[in-house]
Amino acid sequence: MIDRYTLPEMKNIWSLDNKFRKWLDVELAACEALAELGEIPETALRNIKEKANFDVQRIEEIEAVTNHDVIAFLTCVGEYVGEDARYIHLGLTSSDVVDTALALLMKEAAGHIMERLVTLRRTLLDRAGEHRYTVMMGRTHGVHAEPITFGLKMLLWVAEVDRHMERLARAIETVSVGKISGAVGTYANIDPRVEELVCARLGLKPALVSTQILQRDRHAEYLTTLAVIGSSLEKFAVELRCLQRTEVLEAEEYFARGQKGSSAMPHKRNPITLERITGLARLLRGNALVAMENVALWHERDISHSSVERVIIPDSTITLDYMLYKFNQIMTNLLVYPENMQRNMGLSHGLFFSQRVLLALVEKGLSRERAYELVQRNAMQSWSTRQDFQQLLAADQEVMQYLTAGELDELFRYDYHLRHIDTIFARFGL
Repeated sequence: MIDRYTLPEMKNIWSLDNKFRKWLDVELAACEALAELGEIPETALRNIKEKANFDVQRIEEIEAVTNHDVIAFLTCVGEYVGEDARYIHLGLTSSDVVDTALALLMKEAAGHIMERLVTLRRTLLDRAGEHRYTVMMGRTHGVHAEPITFGLKMLLWVAEVDRHMERLARAIETVSVGKISGAVGTYANIDPRVEELVCARLGLKPALVSTQILQRDRHAEYLTTLAVIGSSLEKFAVELRCLQRTEVLEAEEYFARGQKGSSAMPHKRNPITLERITGLARLLRGNALVAMENVALWHERDISHSSVERVIIPDSTITLDYMLYKFNQIMTNLLVYPENMQRNMGLSHGLFFSQRVLLALVEKGLSRERAYELVQRNAMQSWSTRQDFQQLLAADQEVMQYLTAGELDELFRYDYHLRHIDTIFARFGL
């Protein structure tokens, strides 16, 4: 991922130094396991653990000749260890190291993303509480429907983040698996107990069965989970972009002092970060599709997945990390305009009380079809003439033979639509 969208913590996770450090962790764990089983002398193990190290630049120099990154890594480590390096990578194949280390990296990256989700949830919950009773128009198809509150909209997002935290926890469990089973997964040259000991040391579970690699449905689930999280961030961003439209302006992305919105139009305040989140979500979905393409490999393995994963796994975690960070910033500093929400509610001249009137007429004994006809007749007139809906109903003798003026007034109360807001908030401990 380009530096523009890369934050320091995730950049460090996917650095070459951290990758090779994880490779070395796997190799050392294997040496410890082999020593525990009596296949490596204890003196050799002590020497390996004391001296084993690497230099990224040196690995790159060796790889320029060998054209094999794991061999280059092992050669470099061997230069530090000396003669006892012959016990390193004993009975292992490259994928034993690479796939097990990749599991560690994916677990570490996802753990950081989980922290971002926890932070975002807290921010959304705070904004939900702040705007629990901030009344606004609920819209379906982009058209006025019935009143909601801005806090309820935020609470909906909290629930979605909760589901993502559950999904991510499952995805972490799915990829937290290692394999030390040799060239085609038969343990021909390595004792299965080594795999168990290595995985226990590294905080992973051993794969029940593997080929030369861990199966890529695991990685597809992981990247799909990241993409689904990104899709929700896009959903939230699109909603706020719609609310920021000049004609609506009920909420707005914060515009910092000194910020410029347009090279040509000094008045512009554009939702550029929200739009950026929308765009990056597309990248995550594309990477998830590629991860699914990686599932089908030839026989016990090929490496058509390898080159792709070097890009899509780091890039997806880096991208989502950035998206979560930026969206949390947006929500922390979001500008909310309750007065515009009230103004916009008046644009439909009380039409959103139509269901209340419909139900009241049904309660008076009318059939639903007849009640609907009476209410819709007045609603359509209000749409076309922009007259007040309640006044039209009050002037309709067919309607008012069933309702008193006081009953009609009661049907046009806002608080009716908010009477269960506290019940919903209580589900979240608020």
